[in-house]
Formats: sequence, structure tokens, C-alpha cells
Amino acid sequence: MSTPPEIKPGQSIELLKALHILTRDGKMNQDSRRKLKQVYHLYQFIEPLLESARAEHPDLTLVDHGAGKSYLGFILYDLFFKSLPAGPAIYGIETRDELVTQSRELAQRLAFPGMTFLNLSVAESIASDALPATVDIVTALHACNTATDDAIRFALEKKARHIVLVPCCQAEVAAVLRKNKQQALGRSALTELWRHPIHTREFGSQITNVLRCLQLEAHGYQVTVTELVGWEHSMKNELIIATFKDLPRKRPADRMHEILQTLALEEMRERFYVD
Repeated sequence: MSTPPEIKPGQSIELLKALHILTRDGKMNQDSRRKLKQVYHLYQFIEPLLESARAEHPDLTLVDHGAGKSYLGFILYDLFFKSLPAGPAIYGIETRDELVTQSRELAQRLAFPGMTFLNLSVAESIASDALPATVDIVTALHACNTATDDAIRFALEKKARHIVLVPCCQAEVAAVLRKNKQQALGRSALTELWRHPIHTREFGSQITNVLRCLQLEAHGYQVTVTELVGWEHSMKNELIIATFKDLPRKRPADRMHEILQTLALEEMRERFYVD
């Protein structure tokens, strides 16, 4: 049976079947072609980071938070890590034990020895001795609400070279804006940005990511923000990529604290902490 032309040379056909990109008889339909296009689109962003990190550190390590079925981890292993020397390479962090078990079984079946799956929350993983003291790349795709912030904290604690985030379901900042709305309304005309409930939700989501970017910059990272087009059919496809460059930290830290004060979000300083 011929391999569909969309499949890259050397890709695991069994993995693509397990991920439902290929049917059981190895064929593709319109939906699976769309899925594969999305996979390749995401990989275009991450591959240069992998190459850069490996140039500095041959024993490359990547931690994927909120891994779910470890879709991303398996694809990255198949396209990049599989050809590297064996050893712990990708760690999938997931709280649902049944998904961790399924991922372990699939990795064993595919003979992907460099994949490790841990039943931990993102917060628990920071202190876990099952993970290395430092890592090269941290990913968190659609980690809900504060799990993205926990992934950032993990990456900072582990001195990650690169961080890749697609935030999701950001309700915490909006809740604080809503709680302090009456206190804030008289401060300036800017409070009109979140006076109405629907604007509170939308503005809260946007300002959450703005604060995350400033937090990363305040730790010396260079940050780029773009759109992860096609990854899912929703508005939650903002892609944040941070690379440690040891950049000046004072200006972004000052800006972040000014925003927290202006928006009556001072109680969230711990969430968006800087050194």
C-alpha cells in the first residue's frame, strides 16, 4: 500500500493511525489531511527551537505540560527526537491517570524509549525529582486558566531556554477585574475597557497574556506573539514563544507592575511574579 504523499519520510504509520490521522487501512480523508496540516504548521514553529537548543545542549529535554493524550509529544518525538541518541527526551505531564497510562502503552508499542509520562499537576512537577533540574524547552498548549501560569513558573524555575504557550480559558484575571470593578471605575477613562461584562471577559483574557509576556521579558526572555492558525476552531489560538536572551529586565517589570496597579490587580503580583 502506498503512503499518502502528505506524510513525511520516516514518519511512523502506526503512530499516525493511533492519532487518527490515518485510517486503519492507512488512508487519509479530508479531516485527517486538515489535522496533519495543523500538525506540520505547529512543528514549523517548534523545530527551529529544537535545533537551537540542541546546538547548545546535545542531550535535549522537552517538558510538555497539560499533555492530554500527548499528541504534541508523540509528533515531536517522531519527527525530531526519534533520530537522536536514546535517553530521556520528552516528558509529558498530565493529571488524568488513564491518559498517562495510554501514552505509556503507546510509547512502548512504538518503541519510543525517550518518552516519559508523569501523573502530576503542573504545580507538582516543579518540585518533583522525576524531572531534571534544568530543561531546554517547555510547552503548554491549551493548558486551562492558571495551568499556563504554572507552566511559566516551571519554565522559569527550570531555566528553560525556550517556552511555547497556547493559553486557554483565562478566567482568573477577569474574575479579579469583576470583583474590583467598582473600586476601579473612577480611576481613569481606561476602566471603560472592561466596564461591561462581556468586555470584562474579553479584556481579562487579553490582559492576562499581556502580563505573561511582560513577566517573561522581566526574566530576560525575548518574546514573540503570533497566531497559531488552524490549530483548533476557536479564538484560543494565540501562540507565545519566549527565548532566553538575558535581556534587560527593569523596563518590562516596571510596566507590568504599572498595569497591575492601574487595573486594580495588585493582588495578583504573586501570580505574575518577577525576581
